[in-house]
Amino acid sequence: MSTLSNAELAAADPDVWIEVDGELIPNYDATLSDFDEGDVVTGLVVRIDKDEVLIDIGYKSEGVIPVNELSIRRSVDPADEVSLGDEVDALVLQKEDADGRLILSKKRARFEKAWKKIEAAAESGEPVDGQVIEVVKGGLIIDLGVRGFLPASLVDIRRVQDLEEFRGETLRCKVIELNRSRNNVVLSRRAVLEEERREVRQRILDDLEPGAVVEGVISNIVDFGAFVDLEGIDGLIHISELSWTHVNHPSEILEIGQTVKVKVLDIDRDRQRISLGLKQTQADPWQRVLESYQQGDNVHGRATKVVTFGAFVEILQGVEGLVHISELAAHHVENPREVVAPGQHVIVKIIDIDADRRRLSLSMKRVSEHEPLLPPIALVPGEKPFLADEIAAEESGVPLPSAPLSDAAYTDEVTPEEEAALAFYASSAAADVAGDPVVEPRDADAADDGEDHHLEADPIDEPEASADVAEAEDVEAAADDAVAEAEAAEPEASAEVAEEAPAEDAEEESGADA
Repeated sequence: MSTLSNAELAAADPDVWIEVDGELIPNYDATLSDFDEGDVVTGLVVRIDKDEVLIDIGYKSEGVIPVNELSIRRSVDPADEVSLGDEVDALVLQKEDADGRLILSKKRARFEKAWKKIEAAAESGEPVDGQVIEVVKGGLIIDLGVRGFLPASLVDIRRVQDLEEFRGETLRCKVIELNRSRNNVVLSRRAVLEEERREVRQRILDDLEPGAVVEGVISNIVDFGAFVDLEGIDGLIHISELSWTHVNHPSEILEIGQTVKVKVLDIDRDRQRISLGLKQTQADPWQRVLESYQQGDNVHGRATKVVTFGAFVEILQGVEGLVHISELAAHHVENPREVVAPGQHVIVKIIDIDADRRRLSLSMKRVSEHEPLLPPIALVPGEKPFLADEIAAEESGVPLPSAPLSDAAYTDEVTPEEEAALAFYASSAAADVAGDPVVEPRDADAADDGEDHHLEADPIDEPEASADVAEAEDVEAAADDAVAEAEAAEPEASAEVAEEAPAEDAEEESGADA
């Protein structure tokens, strides 16, 4: 059996063996890693202390990673970042410090690799994924190996109220700004969401047709209406389309996050605008009134507002009529509040109906106890009739507790709709005074006596009616002009507000984040 000489062994594997003074010894220097400061090396975790981690990279001594060089996170526990035996990459900060130690940085090695990836993503437009590690003023900090900043206005398609809900979440974002000299990375999750929803939005626009009833979620409430998320695109319910009754502010009947059924009123496919209606999915109280009541009927009502020229009385949810001051009582009334108060249950006679304009004129003084009183009706057949509880309480002699009334019930301020109601009464009263008299024989015997016994049938008291009509006619012209201007301006204003308001909100948010 033959063996290799020392010279032959050294020649066969010079990286492992060297000959010194005729003896073959291991070549320890050949096993040491060759690197310079700024290089990235790989090693195994061999020890974890509270303030540092030791890494074996095949050098003459273990490398030291101080705790502040472990992660871009602040105040970390080394045991949470690495485990014994983990293979990690680290950047060489110093081959030898004052104490002769090899100083490494795990976070800077990760930074170098991450920055190249981020640069590539910024150039290609591809999104990057990262975990939310901090919530700061104005946005979120995302761990990409680099601290990326996600402004609050770019976290979602709409403004997020509580950013804390994203802490610990992994988010996909696009890189919208990159500055290596300042280590600055600005991200946008909104850009990713908008791109994902673009196809969905187009599909929704293609599928929707005016007249369709769809379900959505209230995403935002503003003074002029409410926005509804239709699973990818927002539509606007203008405040005038919220309810058949008057609404002072959308928040009175809606809240963010509420699920609603709405009707598609109009679609502008070019500008991706959808107009929606909520009241169109509800029973129309005016149609119910027209089906159940007619001119001359005596009905139950509730006074909703008292003004200088009379009182407004609701005869069904959402259907109000004006009782002019001259129709409140048989005697002269100086102040309507002497006769009726807001919230009071009253009996009224329907003296005029305009179905097309949804106008109603009522009278309290013309109600006769000898005429039938129609029972109250329900907005939806089969449900409890309007004012049923109040009427039952009055009949039992135990009145119900007074319901709180809005401030509008006590104000003398008159809305355009109320001015229109006054103008409608004035025109009706003028027509009654100027109209042809109704002629009837007094009785059957008188009709045969050959004499002219034709009389006017129950005319309005001429002196009082003339004064009232003269006063009302002064208001009528101004009221008609105001209503005409309001009706003409409303569609245009609604369209402009629906288009401009979201843009203004976006500008304000961008300014705030900047």
